[in-house]
Amino acid sequence: MKTKILSAFLKCAVVLGAAIGIPLSVIANEAAFMSGKSVFMFFTVQSNILMALICMAGLIFMVTGKKPAPWWYVLKYVSTVAITLTGIVFCFVLAPTLGSHAWNVQNILTHVVVPVAAIADFYVSSAEAKISRKAVFLVTIPPILYAIYAGIGFALNWQFAPGYNYPYFFLNWGSPAGAFGFSKGLPFMGTGWWIVAILIFLLGIGYLYLYTLDKCKKKN
Repeated sequence: MKTKILSAFLKCAVVLGAAIGIPLSVIANEAAFMSGKSVFMFFTVQSNILMALICMAGLIFMVTGKKPAPWWYVLKYVSTVAITLTGIVFCFVLAPTLGSHAWNVQNILTHVVVPVAAIADFYVSSAEAKISRKAVFLVTIPPILYAIYAGIGFALNWQFAPGYNYPYFFLNWGSPAGAFGFSKGLPFMGTGWWIVAILIFLLGIGYLYLYTLDKCKKKN
């Protein structure tokens, strides 16, 4: 019973964190982006929405007493790794370049609260999940799809922000580092290298989550 209560609390934290953080991001960026819809072009918001929807479905399962299908646990796993990427990239890659402006309410909610609560809930609510180790390769799908999306936006000159046809500095194909070059300043290495590094990192995180989840099951 305590586990169910904790899982429900964590799921609510994810849902509320996204539900409050995303609108605040829209309000904060409306003047600069001309339209609040622009924030939905970023991986942060997309991953927050996906994670919140999955947690809402999990809450419905808990209330109705229905057991989630095996594929739901896999989707939750993939989404948890995706939201982990959101948190880590912001805290250790983007925030240092933004300075004190990084730590506002909306960023803390969408980049810290939601990822932490989602990761904790993955372990709390996945005791009955049977996720194959082969599923680790599925965690590369969301970032690959987003990289394609951002690449199309770059080629078509979409404005992710006024004057920027790319969402994040490491997805700027027109930077001095180009696709597979290197530079002394940001982004330090080409977009292609960044994508490869992120995919390798995600595979490592994905494997770590499955490995530690199995350990937790055996311990319990």
